[in-house]
Amino acid sequence: MDEIDPQLLRVLRAVADGGSITRAAAALGSSQPAVSQLLARAERRLGHTLVLRSGQDGRGGRGATLTDAGRVLADHALHVQAALTAAREDLDAVGGLSRGRVRLAGFPSASSALVPAVLARLAATAPGVTTSYVEVEPPEAHDLLRSGEVDVALTFTYVGDEVGATPDPGLVTRALGRDPLALVTPVGAGRPGGPGSVRPAGPAAVDLAAHRDARWIGGCPRCRGHLLASCATAGFTPDIVLETDNAAAVVGLVAAGLGVALLPRLALATTVIPAEVRVDPVDDDLARRVEVVVARGAERVPSVLAALDAVRSAAHLLDGPLPG
Repeated sequence: MDEIDPQLLRVLRAVADGGSITRAAAALGSSQPAVSQLLARAERRLGHTLVLRSGQDGRGGRGATLTDAGRVLADHALHVQAALTAAREDLDAVGGLSRGRVRLAGFPSASSALVPAVLARLAATAPGVTTSYVEVEPPEAHDLLRSGEVDVALTFTYVGDEVGATPDPGLVTRALGRDPLALVTPVGAGRPGGPGSVRPAGPAAVDLAAHRDARWIGGCPRCRGHLLASCATAGFTPDIVLETDNAAAVVGLVAAGLGVALLPRLALATTVIPAEVRVDPVDDDLARRVEVVVARGAERVPSVLAALDAVRSAAHLLDGPLPG
């Protein structure tokens, strides 16, 4: 079989992501005729049809989908890119990690707790590596990994998220630890205590059903879905009247007596908890799992490996005590 050009793999990945040759060309910084010619030459050389062209797709371009052969090659794009990046970094830094780049993505509540620890660790252990960070929710982080726009992503999943989900063979996910949830309520809302009250060590988990008549504050779409599922398990549907994924804003709304909320400990760890707010643990089964995700093969890249080591070193920040 003739050699397969790595550029062909990148083009096929871009066609799969963009749905048209025009958008693939734009994403690659090339022209539509150049991409079309590359595909035509590859199809003749390999003896396989790789792309099926269709009519206008309604988004200003001519639609295109990959054939089975095209998808097989496109699935290798991230692996090959990771290998090429690893080779380039190995040449740049023979004998040590003196150069490189790592692009990190993470969810909002990781930004104030996990991410600073990761970046500080990287700066100390791999000062020659250039780092960048973008804050996105897990689904968007996965998309950025697939497109090669980030190298390492911090994500989270809830128990049951994997049911019916199809694992992405191009991504590798490793668990870092648990991020328990807590019920945030105004002082006196269904639990004893007052401003400045001291909770006993190891308090029992509160029952969500005790707040079935409360007004609730929802978060991001996935967190809202988890709240609805958790309350359904407790036998009621929460009355969600306010929505924000800003933990400090949630605590402020609770302090004003405007509702109750479920918040992860990562978000609470760097949020000031006023005397008017009470934070109590909920059932451990509601905890979310924090994970680190990379493209398959990316661990061969020295800078990515350094970032993964830094992420693992910050995992001790998970499953900590409740604030306050």
